[in-house]
Amino acid sequence: MRSKRSLPCLVVLLALPWLPATAATPVAQVRVAFDREAITASRATGVADTASGRAVSADDPVRMASISKLAVAIAVMRMVEAGQLDLDADVSPLLGWTLRHPAHPDVPISLRLLLSHTSGITDAAGYWQVPLDGEVRDLLADPRAWDAAHAPGGWFRYANLNFPLVAAVMERASGERFDLLMRRLLFEPLNLDACFGWVTCSDAAVSHAVVQYDAQGAPATDDLRGARPACPVRPARDGGCDLSLWRPGANGALFSPQGGMRISANGLARIGQLLLRGGELDGVRLLRPASVEALFAPQWTLVDGNGVTAEEDDSGQSRAGFFCRYGLATQSLATPVPGCHNDLFGDGVARVGHSGSAYGLLSGLWLDRAAGTGVVYFATGMEDAAPGRHSAFTAIEEAMARGQDDAPR
Repeated sequence: MRSKRSLPCLVVLLALPWLPATAATPVAQVRVAFDREAITASRATGVADTASGRAVSADDPVRMASISKLAVAIAVMRMVEAGQLDLDADVSPLLGWTLRHPAHPDVPISLRLLLSHTSGITDAAGYWQVPLDGEVRDLLADPRAWDAAHAPGGWFRYANLNFPLVAAVMERASGERFDLLMRRLLFEPLNLDACFGWVTCSDAAVSHAVVQYDAQGAPATDDLRGARPACPVRPARDGGCDLSLWRPGANGALFSPQGGMRISANGLARIGQLLLRGGELDGVRLLRPASVEALFAPQWTLVDGNGVTAEEDDSGQSRAGFFCRYGLATQSLATPVPGCHNDLFGDGVARVGHSGSAYGLLSGLWLDRAAGTGVVYFATGMEDAAPGRHSAFTAIEEAMARGQDDAPR
């Protein structure tokens, strides 16, 4: 489906000594380390755009893939604190239609189940293909959207489709379009030039977008060339892009809540600091400490094969044992259970955060809450990344996580 162009020579000539010798060379590679108070180390290598040769920086926005889910969960918890949402209530009344597993119609599905990937939903019927004038509800009518063998509850199966449903619930509860809601609840209070779908990002952010590349070096997404995309969402069925067609909750997939956040590594580090500091940053409190604890509290832990431990979507690059413990859109590392291979850093420390993988990008936000430290990283052009040496992650993620060659900022 994707073109087979050769990787531009500019990229091939880049030397990145902080990668394993066996790993493919990324187009761009950024790593930012931080603690509760400041960024402690930063490194950016390669180019944000091969066509122009523009060097990448830690301030350039990139589509951070599934780390977006954690950002969405923070906004959900703000709405829970405001009394607009209930983690354990049936989401059907807010959706305006009944969401039920067809084989288990008596089991309500809640935000807690959606956020923790224990809802019984799968990605087999799709999740991003809904046009501007379509409805996510139509995907759930397909039997393939449901795990036929397991009821909602204790079984973990990572599914992106959970998050368009979360976004739909957020829209119906607030009356606000998802991207605008995320700006109000998260990006503006933290003074972040970040967005879902480019609509609410500044012109400066658009001009510094990081392009993502497939295995052949062809642009896979965000090849903006300094201009806003003609249509920032999936067009309507007639090819049009009239955002006035938006209706609260009809199409929660519109701005890709499962992976469409555009944010810089430095910006994402600020979100990490917010969480390390118990929900407060720069004198602004977004969450109560108890809400932060709720995000990270395990909702599922691997026991006797009670879930699928690798991402099934074809954009993922995980292997068995990648998912072993999961909270509310939060992943845990170094889980000491049989069959688990998620010690990304190789040091046995139980960090929390989230990984990302899409369009040739690999990314991560990981927090050592006990030490009060964290790291953000991403690499582009890594669609066929080499497997890791000691975990179910890829080799480049293991190298970026450790960052042995970090230079002081």
